[in-house]
Amino acid sequence: MTDLEKIKNGTVQVIPLEDLQKKLKKGKSLIIKLGVDPTSVDLHLGHTVVLEKLKEFQDLGHKVIFLIGDFTARIGDPTGKSKTRPPLTKEEIKKNAATYVEQVAKILDPKKIEIRFNSEWLDKLGIQDLIELCASVTVAQLIEREDFSRRLKEKQPISLHELLYPIMQGYDSVALKADVELGGTDQTFNLLMGRTLQEKYSQEPQIIITMPLLEGLDGVEKMSKSLGNAVGINEPAEQAFGKLMSISDDLMIRYYNLLLHKTDIDKNVHPMDLKKQMAFEIVKKFWSEKEAQEAKKQFEDLFQKKDYSAAHEIELPKNTENPIWIVDLLKILDAIKSSSDAKRLIESGAVKLNDSVINDFKLQIKWNSADILKVGKHKIYKLK
Repeated sequence: MTDLEKIKNGTVQVIPLEDLQKKLKKGKSLIIKLGVDPTSVDLHLGHTVVLEKLKEFQDLGHKVIFLIGDFTARIGDPTGKSKTRPPLTKEEIKKNAATYVEQVAKILDPKKIEIRFNSEWLDKLGIQDLIELCASVTVAQLIEREDFSRRLKEKQPISLHELLYPIMQGYDSVALKADVELGGTDQTFNLLMGRTLQEKYSQEPQIIITMPLLEGLDGVEKMSKSLGNAVGINEPAEQAFGKLMSISDDLMIRYYNLLLHKTDIDKNVHPMDLKKQMAFEIVKKFWSEKEAQEAKKQFEDLFQKKDYSAAHEIELPKNTENPIWIVDLLKILDAIKSSSDAKRLIESGAVKLNDSVINDFKLQIKWNSADILKVGKHKIYKLK
């Protein structure tokens, strides 16, 4: 397989493919850029799809830049959003970015990564610089972006700072003189903006490589921490294993394809066994074989043998009320995303205390140490 074939494999688009072919034929080390905004503490399995493509470039001897968008995170990428996202504070961004380098080292060779922060150049832009930069792009170009045009049609407000986001991300490519930029398919507009601005600044425009988006645990939306459907690569292995076991059989095939690069799946094997093997292989790949073995055993003990002694103890804060509203307890355990989420689970009989179903949304429960609280199919908490 040629270098071009390796790079193209598994991608959605390479824009333009012939230009990438020309760059590779020159035999020079290319500058490959991937930008991630630190909007949460954890990177998740969805990020690994593009990180593994970045690793391929590393292995081929190219210069890989992992760009942390500490400046653009203050704006908030409006991609796919139906309303304005609240920008993060500098303190939130710094906290979120703190472990990113350690997390990407699970996939990339840490000795061959250049870590950059886009505040290095974006903080230095003066008002005159910003005006000149914005003069390179028309309003018509910006509102071609799908989420902007949709919000305009729906008469939803678009803040001016949101229009600046793709321009800022595009300018990152100018600052880094990127030859290639990677991203998910939802980033296509922003990535193409990099090409536009590089041409305006008399640079050779970068090649765009888009990767498929990994659906989250719900099987509907793309994986996202903010949607509560993500598996963070920094969370405990047993927690990740349990989450992976909760996905649908159809989504399981997608995870086999995108995360394990396996398409030859034996459909004659029982779905539960297939799913356990998938969860084991994913945890082994992004955590360790030892953690995968332990996580698999804990899952089997808890959910198949009903041995709750294996459940991880959750120490409740000292000031936790007793009795306490069931919804407040679920929030303390981080078992739900919202009160409406709790109501849906309770009314469907998916919440149990010591195997007794809780079906009263307003219930005040008296809890004791070592009580077992089950939430949904694969969440078990031993209270302490």
